[in-house]
Amino acid sequence: MPAAVLRRAEGRPLRLVWSNELGGCTYEVGGAHRYFVKWSPHASGIDLSKEIARLQWAVMYASVPRVIEHGADENAGWIVTEALPGESAVSDRWKQEPETAVAQIGLGLRALHDALPVDTCPFSWSVEDRIVAPRQLAALGMLDPATWAPEDRQLGVDGALALLSAPPPIDKLVVCHGDACSPNTLIADDGHWSGHVDLGDLGIAAPWADLAVATMAAEWNYGPVWQDALLDAYGIAADAERTRFYRLLWNIGDEDELRRVTGR
Repeated sequence: MPAAVLRRAEGRPLRLVWSNELGGCTYEVGGAHRYFVKWSPHASGIDLSKEIARLQWAVMYASVPRVIEHGADENAGWIVTEALPGESAVSDRWKQEPETAVAQIGLGLRALHDALPVDTCPFSWSVEDRIVAPRQLAALGMLDPATWAPEDRQLGVDGALALLSAPPPIDKLVVCHGDACSPNTLIADDGHWSGHVDLGDLGIAAPWADLAVATMAAEWNYGPVWQDALLDAYGIAADAERTRFYRLLWNIGDEDELRRVTGR
């Protein structure tokens, strides 16, 4: 385990609860006062200062982790947060109860969108802001359509960027989660959503920026039949055009990838 994580555990039990393909890990520190340490190597390109700022703002309005401390050394950065009740919606228990899990993801996402105030949110997740990184990646020759969804590969780089330059009309703005994948909703023992984690890209955008990703992740984790159930729980009808647009925007590349490529 990373030395920085061991120091913050101070001899208490440690358990790895999440890891990603970029080398980032999240550890649960046990004991009477349970908390989590999110550790991310600098080489991952993930800027944890973004998540710290967003958590410190969002915790005033919604059930998200409270930041206890944060820091960095020559190898990595980390955030220490208080534990929220519940466990990930993709835990063994909830993957065996997809009807409950998917409904609570939808309900929890709607509650988050309703709770976070757009008027005072200092963070943006707009199409205009997000398209900057893919354009720069394209200029560097670093966009690979082979990694996209099958329905988008035929667009090619130029076609994808052209499509993303003409976003669907926005009839409403909310403060989006920014990574509404299934694991980032927590569900308590009583079967009700209890909080949200991993808010490094939280910001103002159209609701479909989150919903397109949430339904895509529901298909990955529970199967294709659960996408409509998530939308029903959220309280919105399916929208094929917006879903495709925001999934392409999600898959094409982002600021973190640009940092990994450029080292900046």
